[in-house]
Amino acid sequence: MTTSRETRDYQAADAAHHIHAFVDQKALNDEGPRVMVRGDRLHLWDNDGRRYLDGMSGLWCTNLGYGRKDLNAAASRQLEQLPYYNMFFHTTHPQVIELSELLFSLLPGHYSHAIYTNSGSEANEVLIRTVRRYWQVLGKPEKKIMIGRWNGYHGSTLAATALGGMKFMHEMGGMIPDIAHIDEPYFFAHEGNLTPAEFGLRAAQQLEAKILELGADKVAGFIAEPFQGAGGMIFPPESYWPEIQRICRKYDVLLCADEVIGGFGRTGEWFAHEYFGFEPDTLSIAKGLTSGYIPMGGLILSKKMADVLVEQGGVFAHGLTYSGHPVAAAVAIANLKALRDEGVVTRVKDDIGPYLQQCLREVFGNHPLVGDIQGTGMVAALQLAEDKATRKRFANENDIAWRCRTIGFEEGVIIRSTLGRMIMAPALIASREEIDELVGKTLKALDRTAQEYGRL
Repeated sequence: MTTSRETRDYQAADAAHHIHAFVDQKALNDEGPRVMVRGDRLHLWDNDGRRYLDGMSGLWCTNLGYGRKDLNAAASRQLEQLPYYNMFFHTTHPQVIELSELLFSLLPGHYSHAIYTNSGSEANEVLIRTVRRYWQVLGKPEKKIMIGRWNGYHGSTLAATALGGMKFMHEMGGMIPDIAHIDEPYFFAHEGNLTPAEFGLRAAQQLEAKILELGADKVAGFIAEPFQGAGGMIFPPESYWPEIQRICRKYDVLLCADEVIGGFGRTGEWFAHEYFGFEPDTLSIAKGLTSGYIPMGGLILSKKMADVLVEQGGVFAHGLTYSGHPVAAAVAIANLKALRDEGVVTRVKDDIGPYLQQCLREVFGNHPLVGDIQGTGMVAALQLAEDKATRKRFANENDIAWRCRTIGFEEGVIIRSTLGRMIMAPALIASREEIDELVGKTLKALDRTAQEYGRL
């Protein structure tokens, strides 16, 4: 499919007006970005008619794939009826009410309230203020410090960047006071002879040491992704999350889960914390809430927190113009009903998720570039390694992974490179044929990369 404008014309206009995310803009302007014009299920087409299998669900968000007429119709109907109203001025509207009724029917029973936002970054901005306000209301205003993890990712706004642990982002103005970090639970990268279970406990116990260092009376909450998304789809050992929860409960620290990537069926459970078996006090959500069809996020609160804020807190001075936007809420309702009524999440757990994981392990288990394979459901990572047995990583792993990602585009598959890991998260509605295409084209990309670097 092509459009009336030449690709080079689009690229010139793009270069004249945009600063893209996480790229050297000058280099991108010289190269020219791909101009995507159409999507259907797991496939995208660019302006020159090239077809790609999207192995990343956009940015982990198009859980139902592209081209869903039910989601489009929900937006259209709502635009005609009530295109906008807010939740200020003592008002509400049916769409946001019905969305919350549906959402909390899918969540575990200890959650009760939501503060809606436009994105995951905003959800985590709201998180900091909400957690601190909770402790203020309880008479403990000194509990302000939030602890995150190095290489964690919680968004690119100022406070969200600070919560995250990507140092190169901090160096670009992304730190605020009262934020601390502990190490990530990245077993493959650790040096030593610990078993995964031993390593998971040791990584979790850094949280206890950090709380004691800072003072439990000053620590408000610990935030982390159940599995690390933008940091490389890193799955912690099974021993990690039970110990983290124990520590948070022991020291009266709120446990905050960033479910922006893991939520809405990605792991085969509705939310990733359910897969890992722990019980957070808050959930940050976005992406899969609307399958990316329209921006929407939110902060989910436990009944324990909500009761304090509602019954004792009085006025909470927060608010967003588009919080609970009626069109976004209508699309989210249609999206969640489809995930539920079409059995999508159950199929991820029982059928297509296990098929993806099996294929990856069969195809890449002995690949000369791959040292480890992690994942569950419809999320996975191929860890590149020079020596699998000793967990020795390539000194130039970033270059190798980036080259593999670039070759992937040439082969017609979109996968992502993060440090020395090739990551993927296809739409939850993928067929086995589409999974075969994803795995087959990824193998071509890895084989070509291995040949270029003398490993094949």
